[in-house]
Amino acid sequence: MTTRGADEEGFVTEDTIAYYMARVRGGTGLVTVEMASPERAGRHRRRELGIYDDRFLPGLTRLVDAMHVGGAKASIQLGHGGGHTRRDICGETPVAPSAIPHPVFETTFEVIVPEAMSKARIDACVAAFAEAARRAQQAGFDCVEIHGAHGYLISQFLTPFENRRTDEYGGSLENRARFGLEVLRAIKAAVPGMGVIYRISVEDYFPEGMPWSEGKQAAIWMAEAGADAVHIAAGHYRSLPSAARQIPPMAYPDATFLDYAAEIKAAVKVPVIAVGRLGDPVLAMAAVESGKCDFVALGRTLLAEPEWVAKLARGEPGRRCLACNTCVDEMRGGARLGCVVNGRAGKEVLYADAKPPQGERIAVIGAGPAGLTYASLVADGNQVTIFERDAVPGGAFRYAGKAPLFQDVEASERSFARYIQQLVLACTARGVDIRYGADPARAPALLRGFDRIVIATGARYRFGLGGLAMGLLDLGVGHWPGLKQIFSHPRFRDWFYHRARYGTAADVARWVPSGTKLQSIGDAVRPGKSKPAISSAFEAALLGTTF
Repeated sequence: MTTRGADEEGFVTEDTIAYYMARVRGGTGLVTVEMASPERAGRHRRRELGIYDDRFLPGLTRLVDAMHVGGAKASIQLGHGGGHTRRDICGETPVAPSAIPHPVFETTFEVIVPEAMSKARIDACVAAFAEAARRAQQAGFDCVEIHGAHGYLISQFLTPFENRRTDEYGGSLENRARFGLEVLRAIKAAVPGMGVIYRISVEDYFPEGMPWSEGKQAAIWMAEAGADAVHIAAGHYRSLPSAARQIPPMAYPDATFLDYAAEIKAAVKVPVIAVGRLGDPVLAMAAVESGKCDFVALGRTLLAEPEWVAKLARGEPGRRCLACNTCVDEMRGGARLGCVVNGRAGKEVLYADAKPPQGERIAVIGAGPAGLTYASLVADGNQVTIFERDAVPGGAFRYAGKAPLFQDVEASERSFARYIQQLVLACTARGVDIRYGADPARAPALLRGFDRIVIATGARYRFGLGGLAMGLLDLGVGHWPGLKQIFSHPRFRDWFYHRARYGTAADVARWVPSGTKLQSIGDAVRPGKSKPAISSAFEAALLGTTF
């Protein structure tokens, strides 16, 4: 996953190392560093990691050395943006199989027409991939992954809509697969003995794209041509109903692409890596144990929970990814990679010296996502009690899945329910006492004897509209024809979730005993989006920030 942790030139930074080391310490076996282009012309993001020149080697070597010391194996994804970039991003004229329009969103949206590659330009690009692999080997990487998926250059050659060539690189599937096969063979020749993974989209999901029947055959050819493993993905920037299909959001089923991997595994003799909505540990283990795949790749899952592997090994519940795609969407908009449910993601350097409270009796008022998050983060070394006035946890977050959209993807109640359930389990596993039906505003005596009180009571609707708002969502009006469009409109959403509500911290603070340490977090301070609300819980718990 592109992090934007590199500097403007593409050099490794302390942020880069800290981000990946969090996943290494979490027990991940093989960490695949984000897409790096073998040519400057292939850079598809600003602050994309560089590998197209020897000057990047010292930083890459530092990164690999750190990961090896941490106990993980290291890979790097070699990918070329092709027509999916712009001159203002890469500094050169973009190239592609054919000179057709490409819609490119990188902070801003623009349609570009790349330059069609000549045979000499294709040969130069293949050689650049081989040189990048040599640099990866020199830096100490254990293997490389060729990115042949999701509408980047190799995928563009495979996709009939984007490949209009009439020479030996266009037309039949065999011709369209030629470029990717040449890249694979060149890398294998350049770094003999080094593992080479081939990642491929086996279904483009749009009428003029590459269908599953061709994608399966292409994957088989890659395995037969020397790939040491094939990594089976799907989707393209032109996918319908949207490009989100390549990173399946919450409305899509778990294990979205697993059946593709299973069919290909039955046809090849090399290991198969599955990816896409495999963050449920039971599902992930079953995918391997049933023989549908040999490895499971986790992207957003490890963004939300870097310790996924270690916690699974210890039998501890981990933080669940919502599959809301905020991470990807904000990154494409220019932000550093972050996460709605993990406030540390992309800010690992900031939290390196985190100092949560110790030896305190702590009361958290409210069992919404902010309150539960805070409690789970400070539970070790403290005696923590959560007071929740309702009979169930989750607060207003329980209703997020009832709306038509969450952030910019179709909402799913199940995603939010699972996330809250895991947070509750994480709290109780650490000894947090959760008292339902307990409202300190009605019984202030509940707060006596605590050293610290954290207000996480969320927000309330103005003019007594709360009951009506929740009732409408319970009725499902957000999905009714006509009303769905209203509930999905940005202005209505801004009013409904933000301006129509007010923070409750000031009201609740009146009941806090004098002399008690007091912190307020989440929507109780200021109604807003879920990401800053949950992030405030991380800051309060680990940095001592007072809002």
